[in-house]
Amino acid sequence: MSLSKSLVVASLLLAAGAQAQTVGTGTLVVVPAYGEVTRANDEATLMLAVEEQDKDKNAAASRVNAKMKQGTDIVKGADATAKLKTYGYYTYPVYPEDNPQRPLAANVKRVPTAWRVGQYLEVKTTNLGSLQKTAAAAQKVLQINGVQFGLSPALTKTLDDERIAATYRNLTERVASIARAMGKQPADAIVDTVDFEGSGNYAEGAAAPSMMKMARSPAPAQDMAEPSFEPGETTLNMRLVGKVKFK
Repeated sequence: MSLSKSLVVASLLLAAGAQAQTVGTGTLVVVPAYGEVTRANDEATLMLAVEEQDKDKNAAASRVNAKMKQGTDIVKGADATAKLKTYGYYTYPVYPEDNPQRPLAANVKRVPTAWRVGQYLEVKTTNLGSLQKTAAAAQKVLQINGVQFGLSPALTKTLDDERIAATYRNLTERVASIARAMGKQPADAIVDTVDFEGSGNYAEGAAAPSMMKMARSPAPAQDMAEPSFEPGETTLNMRLVGKVKFK
């Protein structure tokens, strides 16, 4: 191999992140490859919540229970395909603000002035066409605490085949480029090993929605304007490392 051709090969291997070494009468090249697929999000997770405050703990809890039941029924009626899950029921005391001019004595027990009670409702649906109407209906009783969009498990499974194909196709394209730079034919390359395990996380997971402290639940609205949501899209990535032998 001439000096100039050797420099071309070395430059190509460096650019591709590949490593080459001589094995017997051939050459072993380690080639990284990448692939990705992008699709519009087809699933939404709507986070709803209710919170009440009252001097009477039981009264606050009773209103939360009633509103959560009412809100759950509204969501079920608006979107029969949605999957619902309640969680995060909490009750904690509300204390008066401390007066720095007259601090409490060490032996004086603080007495709560009220109780704050709340609960969360997770709504997961692929019915994005009616999501805004569903959210608006729920807002008459509950509060929107957040909304996230992503790919449904069914679509993610389908895209996995495309992601693997795209990544392997990138490997073959890189191997062909390296072969030409070495003055060989792509047919002279034999893929010896393909490692799909050394690439870490193949896709970024969605961050869990935060449970933010909320203001007291507003009175039910008669005419609630629909919120605006844009589902966006998600890109799934994959990386593999292939060991290729050249004759």
